[in-house]
Formats: sequence, C-alpha cells, structure tokens
Amino acid sequence: MPNSLLIENGTVLTLGKTSKVLAGHSVLITDGLVAKIAPKKTIKNFRGKRIDATGKVLLPGFINAHTHFYSSFARGLTKARPSKNFNEVLKHLWWRLDSALTTEDCYYSALIALLGSIRHGTTTLIDHHASPQAVVGSLGAIERAVRETGLRACLCYELSDRDGAGIAKEGLAENAWFIRQCQQQNDSRVRALFGLHASFTLSDATLEKAATLGQMLCAGFHIHVAEAQSDQDWALKHCGKRVVECLKKFEILGPRSIAAHCIHVNWREMELLAETKTAVVHNPQSNMNNAVGTANVIELMKRDVLVGLGTDAMTTNMLEELRVALWGQHLRAENPSVGFGEVTSALFTNNPKIAERIFGLRFGEISEGAAGDIAIFDYDPPTPLVDSNLFGHLVFGISQACCDTTIVGGRVLMENKKLALNLDVERINARARELAKDLWRRM
Repeated sequence: MPNSLLIENGTVLTLGKTSKVLAGHSVLITDGLVAKIAPKKTIKNFRGKRIDATGKVLLPGFINAHTHFYSSFARGLTKARPSKNFNEVLKHLWWRLDSALTTEDCYYSALIALLGSIRHGTTTLIDHHASPQAVVGSLGAIERAVRETGLRACLCYELSDRDGAGIAKEGLAENAWFIRQCQQQNDSRVRALFGLHASFTLSDATLEKAATLGQMLCAGFHIHVAEAQSDQDWALKHCGKRVVECLKKFEILGPRSIAAHCIHVNWREMELLAETKTAVVHNPQSNMNNAVGTANVIELMKRDVLVGLGTDAMTTNMLEELRVALWGQHLRAENPSVGFGEVTSALFTNNPKIAERIFGLRFGEISEGAAGDIAIFDYDPPTPLVDSNLFGHLVFGISQACCDTTIVGGRVLMENKKLALNLDVERINARARELAKDLWRRM
C-alpha cells in the first residue's frame, strides 16, 4: 500500500464534532490523509510501516495560531534593560533583537522553534517574522527550515514603518514575493499571509499600500491588534478611530485575516471582528509576561468571534498554553467555574478552523479524509477516560504526559521520542549557540 502508515492498538481521541474515545483502535493514513479508523483486527493485509501505540493516546496534531520563530535566540538573553511597560519591552528587547538578525539567524532560529514543536506534538504553525536588516530572502530561509523539518507553516513578514521607508518597501516586496510563490506552488505544507506589525508602527500611506497589494493578491493579513492600551491611544490620536475601526477602514479585516491579541478592544470592535469573520488569536503567557492584560475570550466568543490560541513564541507546547489560558480566564472573571469550554474550543475547535482557512485541509480531528497529522502521547489513564471527560484528561492529565510520536501528512517526524529527520540536531544546536552569541554581542 503506497505512502501508507498504520498506527495500531492505541486509544484514539478523535476530537472534532463528535469527540469520541476509541480504545484499542488503529488508524490508517494513506497519501497524507486519514483513510480508516477501526479496531485492529479489521485492518488486514497491511504491508507498510506500522507503529504500535499500545498504552498510548492518539490526538490530532496541535496547531499554534500565532508565534514568532525569530524569538528563539532570546532564550537566556540577559542584556535587555528593565522595562516598565509594553512599549519599553519592544524598544529594549524585541526591536533590538530583530534588527540584529541575519538571514542565517532567521533560518536557525526557525529550526530551533520547529524542532521544539515536533517534540510537543505541534504540527502546524502560523508565524509572524521580523528582521529589518535582513528582509529580502528571510521568508525563503524560514521556508527551508519548515520543509527540512516536515511541519506545516504559514509565514509572513512583519511590515512596519519603524525602520524607515526603505525597509518598509522591502517588507511590502518580501510579503508579495512569498505570497506569489506559495500560490504558484499550491503546497499544503507552506502557506502565506501578508504580515503587518501593528497600527501604531504603520502610517496610513503604508497601510494603504499593503491593503491594495494584499487584496490584489487575494491574501489575508496577520497583524497585532490592541495588545496594549498604547495601541488604542495612538490610533485614537492619529486616526481618530479605534484600532479595529481603522483596520476595517483599510479593509485589512476579513475571513482570511488574523488579529493577534485583541486585549484592549471594546464591544463595538468585537462586533466588527465578528461581522468581518476575522480570526482573533489569544496568547495568554506572553500577555501576562508583558503585563498588558488578558483578552476577554468569553465575551469575544459570546459575540461570535472566532478565537484561537497561540503562544507568541513563549513556548512550543500548546497544552501548556491551554492551561495558562484557562487560569487566566478564571482570574479575569474572578470565577473558577468559567472559561473551560471557551479555551478548550480555542485550541481544539477554532485553531483547526483557522488553519483550514489557510491550508485548505480538514484539521483538528482524526476522521476519514482529515489531514494525517497526529500526536501520540504516553498516557495510561489512572481514572476512566470516556467521551464525556476527555477534555478534562487533556487539561489535567495528558498535558503532563510526554509526546512520544509526531506525524504530519503520514510522515513520521518523531518516534519513540527520537527525531526521525535527516538533520544533525547536535550540529544545529552548536551553530545556533554560535549565532546567538554573535547576535547578543551585536545587540
């Protein structure tokens, strides 16, 4: 059987619309898609690769709906000045770091983030990149890392006016070039959005150019929205409108677009996000770390906004981010009994919807015809695991277990906790350390 993989005798957590627990089942993946789910004895005469999942649970691979691969080289960095607010965090740390990146840094920082994702069962990532002194070719370098690791990723370049007109022009061109390339390739592994930093670093003229170009290319946009109150203050002062209203004016919003964060949005802005079918991505750990607040996920969802979950590069472990999202909603509402359904839906239902808009595949469920993207975890449940409590096991049990195997499109990227890639990880880590040291010195 060509291009086939059989995962045998595991406990399948299908998720999706029905969310079933199927003990002692096997999953057959053929040509990148799930072909069959059935008890082991009913799949006979298979001659391809087999994986024994006895004592393990199978899940759809996780999706990270907003991250920054270039942040990898900030790990352990101690040179940033203390910051008392979000704007100072950007100026003292992130804008110094991204301005010092080389094209090689972009490639290796992406590799590090992608390898970490594989180890945690994250199979699809939506990245937002910035390297103002190495704009041209940066997305191509990151694409190479994505293809070498076998994951799925959607990439964009973070257009901004903060580094001058010349670099903004390069940002427009890099986005357009990469979008066209992805459209020509029509590959379900790598996709593109049109990247924008945030309204407070973009002039009306640049927003107009980006909107015109993005719409001509039939591309969605990926932008930070109202992450801090300062974004709203700037928009009101310079545009006379709130952030979401300004983006609506320039036709940046829409079903193909992602608005990251949306912490400081009011009810009218929530309604605009819902009306335009714009996806919002919540990033709780980063928001707490930057002390900018916590998005009102419960109210956004009440108003029919599609809210997903990202990490903003704080982690590659989506179950860790899920747990923090839940505690954050409890704290925000001062009510420990709210938010469970909303945050689990963000990761397990809405992230797949966001990814489906971009990649054109069915994600987030183990069912016939869905993407053959699967994470297998070591988990022998100490209490009953049934349809009605599987999300409780995900949040309070499987989140503490180890990912054993990661599969994308039927290709095994990690098995028995060992990477199954044609990559020298020791060499990659060694080179990354050299590059990070040089980057920190330049900063």
